[in-house]
Amino acid sequence: MSRTLNKVMLIGNVGKEPELKYTPSGIPVTSFRLATSETWKDKDGSAKEHTDWHTIVAWRGLAEVINKLVTKGSRVYIEGRIQTRTFDDKNGTKRYVVEILADNMLILEQKKSKDDIENLDSEYFSSSSSENESFELDDFNDDLFLTNNQEDLNADDDSSFKF
Repeated sequence: MSRTLNKVMLIGNVGKEPELKYTPSGIPVTSFRLATSETWKDKDGSAKEHTDWHTIVAWRGLAEVINKLVTKGSRVYIEGRIQTRTFDDKNGTKRYVVEILADNMLILEQKKSKDDIENLDSEYFSSSSSENESFELDDFNDDLFLTNNQEDLNADDDSSFKF
């Protein structure tokens, strides 16, 4: 019997505002880029750094919450699995995309106080929807540990959604 495991755990900084889109059947999907870095000293004592960039994809409820709470520069913990997709570009060339399908997300920043929230630009907490609904962090659970259900990740009819 063959046993396998596809599990990814990343802690990093969001490099670009999350982008919320909807599949043709109306299912929300959010993607964003996450940077993970390592630093070390070389044999001469000079500091070196290497950064890897990961494409994170979240579906349904987790997608909507990420779009509302996560912004460029946010420090987050992402738990999920690796997925490789292939598609043909405009020229007919086969392309490969490696993504992390998020199951869970934890915001690793300190909770902002009411004064901090009031001093922020109103767009910080605005939805990308046309209704432009706003909210405060107090509207959410203190843990800010958010998860997708397994059925959210197995949306067969929309799993080939492209960004």
